Parts: sequence; C-alpha cells; structure tokens
Amino acid sequence: MNKYEMLTKQLIERISRNLQEGITALPTEAELCTQYQVSRQTVRTALSTLRNQGIITSRQGSGSYATGLLPFPSRNIIPVLVASGQEYIYPSLLGDIQSTLASQGYQIQIYPTENDVSTERKYLLSLLQDPPRGMIIEGSKSALPSPNLDLYEKLKRGGTFLLFLHNCYNGMTDEICIKDDNYYGGYLLAEYLVELGHTRIAGLFKSDDKQGPERYLGVASCLRDLGHELKDRHVGWFDTLDIEALRKRQDTRFLTRFIQERLPGCSAIICYNDEAAYWLMKELSYADIQVPRDLSVVCFDNSYLSDLSKIRITTLTHRPHEMGRSVAECMMQKLRGIPVVSQEIPWEIVQKESAGPYRS
Repeated sequence: MNKYEMLTKQLIERISRNLQEGITALPTEAELCTQYQVSRQTVRTALSTLRNQGIITSRQGSGSYATGLLPFPSRNIIPVLVASGQEYIYPSLLGDIQSTLASQGYQIQIYPTENDVSTERKYLLSLLQDPPRGMIIEGSKSALPSPNLDLYEKLKRGGTFLLFLHNCYNGMTDEICIKDDNYYGGYLLAEYLVELGHTRIAGLFKSDDKQGPERYLGVASCLRDLGHELKDRHVGWFDTLDIEALRKRQDTRFLTRFIQERLPGCSAIICYNDEAAYWLMKELSYADIQVPRDLSVVCFDNSYLSDLSKIRITTLTHRPHEMGRSVAECMMQKLRGIPVVSQEIPWEIVQKESAGPYRS
C-alpha cells in the first residue's frame, strides 16, 4: 500500500470517528501534512480519492468537509421500521424518503412490523448484530409501554442514531421525532365543524398508537375552549386488531357498534384517519344515514381513500412530500454531524363534500 492509499484509509477512519462526535470539517492540507508526516501531493491525492468516492466535499476557500457517506455500502443503508410497507399512506411516504436519501447516496431497507411488538423486537435483535449508523422508526403500539426500549438503548450505545417517525415511545421522549401536529390537527377539525354550526360532535380514534390520543385531545380541547364538550358517550376507540380484521375480512363490527352506541344525537364526527372514515361512510349508508345531510364527516391524512367514496371526504393534509423529505433530510444532517431537532408537521384542511352546515 503506497502513502496516499494509507493516508486515505486513515482519513476514512478519522471521518467515521468525527461524524459520531458531530465534527465534519477536515484539517487544512498543511495541517494534514504535519499530522501524518506526508507530502502535500500525497495529501491532495488522498483528498481527491475521498471526493471521488463521495466521502468529502471541498469548498473553495473553506476546506474539506465530510458528506456523511462512508466507503462501505452497508454503512450507507438506513433501516426503516414502519407499520406497513404497502398499505394506505406508506408507499408515497417511503418513496419520498427513499428518493431524497438516494439523491445523496443513501439507501433504505424496509422492515414492516405490522404494528406488532414481537415483530419489532425480532428486527431489532437482527439489527443489533451489525448496528447501523442510523434508523428511522415508527414505533409499534406507541401509546402503550414498550418492552423493546432495552434494545433501542443498546443500539444507541452502539452509535446508532434513532429517528422516530409519527410517534415516539413515552420512555424515549428525548429522541428526535418527525411527526404530525396531531393536537393542532384535532383542534383545527373541531373548530371547522363548530364554524359550520355543529356542537354535538362525535369522535372515532385509534387507541394503541400515540396519534390517536393526541388527536382526541386536540378535539376535546377545542370544544372545551369554545364552550362545548366532547362527551365520553360520543367517543369510540379501535385498535390495530380491529383494522387488521377490517382489511383482511372486511369485518366492520366495531364500526357498526360505534354507529349504534356512540353516534346517536350527533351531527358530525371526526375520524382518526381517511381509512376509518372511508369504511365508516359505507356503514353509514347501510344504516340509511346520509352524508352530509344527516351527518358531517371529517378526518386526517388526505390519502386516496378520501376521494374513493361516493361523497369525497373533507380531510387534513400536509404540503406535498413534506413529511418524507423532512425525515430524510433530518437523517442526512445527523449523519453529517449536523445537530437536528424534532419537528411537528402542520396540517391544512382540504374541504370536500362530506361536511356541511348544521341542519336542525
């Protein structure tokens, strides 16, 4: 191995250590010559090699900086643990994350947990065999205490940066998380319905992911602030098993019970997401409840399902690609040693046909 190859290897090791400490800048050429006892030509050749590999970038008059990439392909793969790689919002979200990371030389590897704690643990144990530099995690049943925090702590001690998506476990609230502003979203929908004249509002929320209680709290807080109330008897909860039964067998019993037991006396309902709203509207039609004449329906996410029913559903949305790009950019910054902070992505209302003025 000649001098420049040896220096290149030493600089790669140095960059890898520095990135873990948040250091991206390399010493000047003159400093490298002194520190490694080599000629300026050797330093320049080594730096040129690192630039060609995408490991550093040089700025005129400023010096050389690490890009965050390393010369080992497996070290530039980001595992992504999500509830599903195929259902609902995930294809577009994962596509945005993949394309943004790929533009900078990174790839993702998807681990679909199906929101199952045991499956999540199996994947974490596998990843501990060769801890990645960074991971993107949508926690499984994040509203519940997680028995997998021990493995996340081991990954952290091994140098893995944990970036949570959509939610973060109660025992890890100091970790970086990119999520929806669920409280504000619930508040916004409730305020919108009150402006339409609705005061007797029902809610249907998911119980085992943190997004559900957060959205519930936003709705309840808004109605309280406006002098109304989200009554317990008008609030329904469902969980992951209910959704699985709905998807696999079109088992809508939890929706039927909700309509029969929770909905009477209400003129509007706020649903946890488009999927719940889509299936609820089918059940409402079977019960001869017309939307929006008899009941206004609003929800979260603005997925394709909000446009699939006969009456398009008023829903909340983000700016196009905002969530996926924010997640990917946060990960890239961290891998480059740049400090990052948690973000809550704001919602906007997309008004469609499912919500209308209150009719006495």
